[in-house]
Amino acid sequence: MQLSRAQHREMADALVEAERTKVWTEPLTLRYDGADIEDAYAVGQMVTDIKVAGGRVVKGHKVGLTSKAMRDTAGATEPDYGTIFDDWFLDEGTQGSMSTMNNPLVELELVFVLKENLGGRSVNAVDVIRATDFIMPAVEVVDTRYSKRGKPGVIDSISDAASCGFVVVGGNPTSLSDVDIRHVGGALYKNGEVVESGTAAAVMGNPLNSVAWLARKLDEFGVEMRAGHIILSGSFIRIHPVRAGDSFVADFGPLGQISFGVSA
Repeated sequence: MQLSRAQHREMADALVEAERTKVWTEPLTLRYDGADIEDAYAVGQMVTDIKVAGGRVVKGHKVGLTSKAMRDTAGATEPDYGTIFDDWFLDEGTQGSMSTMNNPLVELELVFVLKENLGGRSVNAVDVIRATDFIMPAVEVVDTRYSKRGKPGVIDSISDAASCGFVVVGGNPTSLSDVDIRHVGGALYKNGEVVESGTAAAVMGNPLNSVAWLARKLDEFGVEMRAGHIILSGSFIRIHPVRAGDSFVADFGPLGQISFGVSA
């Protein structure tokens, strides 16, 4: 850790204010040269504390950059991770407003809904299976509170909740025992045309692995995923840009479809 607690608080306040006002702020790595991953986590935790003190509720966590291609693009050596809040959900079939977004990008993912707490430095795929109540299809709209790109790596993303904008969850809960999760597929339709498709095996070989990785990583900072939390396990398609007027349908085959639109 390279920064002071006062610097962490200054960055956290800037991120909370940027989300409130939609006036985007300078990235952590450009504001403070030398900031490291521990600093990024400290900032992210302060953002969480500020929001919870203001009435927000933590609904879960997310893993990002789960494919090697995305890590290479970001200049990262490992996935990133962040906290999900109660006001970051859009109802399926409704529209989000472009006026609330910065640089939105669409991803297809699977959500794990936990029935038990999950944490510890030795968590593996079996532990994830035991702790999972059900999975659901989801669309994440990746976005950031930053005004520009910072230095390569995961530091800026971690400090900014792993660049989560909002989440649209499908309505078809499925038991892990009813599917081979690696073979779950999804296709993204934009304005009626297929633009991306993939299978969940693209997420670290198996989304179970990404959730286990997240549990172990959070344990380094004394954080445990709680019963009732949702875990976004990582995208299995390339990110796709969003523009005002776009309509999207995410088709997950037997797991159902998710639709949403974006207004001006």
